[in-house]
Amino acid sequence: MKRIWIGLIALALAACASEPAEKQDDDALSFEDLMSGGRLKDAALQTALKAAEAFPLGSEKNPVRTDMPPGQQAYLRRLRCADGNAPAFRRIGNMGGGVFGSIVDAYDVRCEGSTPASSTIMMDMYFPGHVETRAVAGFTIKP
Repeated sequence: MKRIWIGLIALALAACASEPAEKQDDDALSFEDLMSGGRLKDAALQTALKAAEAFPLGSEKNPVRTDMPPGQQAYLRRLRCADGNAPAFRRIGNMGGGVFGSIVDAYDVRCEGSTPASSTIMMDMYFPGHVETRAVAGFTIKP
């Protein structure tokens, strides 16, 4: 995954370098913009965050917010099934743009011999520094 990010950054930098200097200032993406995955900003983001709270955490309309793939993995490793055991999980894939304007990933999360037997959790990894402390419905979470 690290190679993919490095490749994407290299492509963005190469594209910026090939444009005339006067155009670079207007159209070049900052590193922060590149790593935000297109996420909404400022008031629009605050409005979307507030609206998302009306929906279950981990749903399409309120994805779990994390900091890149390591944040997704850390969140999922902290979840616990009803019997207290850690669930098995696997990434289903990229589900396209989400309610915060950035790409959302879906994970299949399973509790063998416990509940919930299976759940799909939506996650938005474009929230640098964010660590979700709440568990999605049906699970508990370790601090």
